[in-house]
Amino acid sequence: MKTAIHVRNLEKWYGKKHVLKGLNLEVKAGEIFGILGPNGAGKTTLIKVLTGQTGAHGDVKVAGVDPIRNPVEVRKKVGIVPESESVPNYLTVEEYLLFVARVRNLPQTRVEEAIMKFHLEDYRRVICRDLSKGTKQRLMFAAALMHDPEVLFLDEPFINLDPVYQRVMRKILEEYIAGGGTIFMATHILEMASRLCTRVGILLDGRVVKIIEDLKNLEEVFLKEVGYA
Repeated sequence: MKTAIHVRNLEKWYGKKHVLKGLNLEVKAGEIFGILGPNGAGKTTLIKVLTGQTGAHGDVKVAGVDPIRNPVEVRKKVGIVPESESVPNYLTVEEYLLFVARVRNLPQTRVEEAIMKFHLEDYRRVICRDLSKGTKQRLMFAAALMHDPEVLFLDEPFINLDPVYQRVMRKILEEYIAGGGTIFMATHILEMASRLCTRVGILLDGRVVKIIEDLKNLEEVFLKEVGYA
């Protein structure tokens, strides 16, 4: 099976703080791979490296592209839903999606498709600063998936969504995987990880310390690995 994400000996420092310490990881195409870990383990930093948002040292490939040396090229092939809200407050929902479409050279029809798919019809002319956190989250999902990325990166993607839209997003993600996509997801919600993911990696102190394939007892295994069981 094709490898979507390849990481060997990844090192990342922020000043004197050693965040990622010789990290190794392989994610196959078509997986929903979850990355779990306590606060400060390096999950968000790892996503930033893999999506070309910050530099690092190591052998890294995402969709066949080195995100450290070719950050612009890798962002053409991936979608990103960050943990923090990143939509521009001064644009409406429709204006923001039109901007994303222009940046990615997509036809305007993709904007309308995204608005309908993510249930944003009633918000198309609402300025982003006036949206609820959950609606902003849906908007970020819409923007990340508009160009049919090879790999979708999600950082705590369900944290602002109510149970109804968590279910809606799960179905959309399952459709994305069925269409040939790959998902790399950082989350604290163990139930969501066990329900959605094909495999889960535990990130602790800058390293992937365990890969879990049988997710039936995920909470128990996770707590044991991080020292709380």
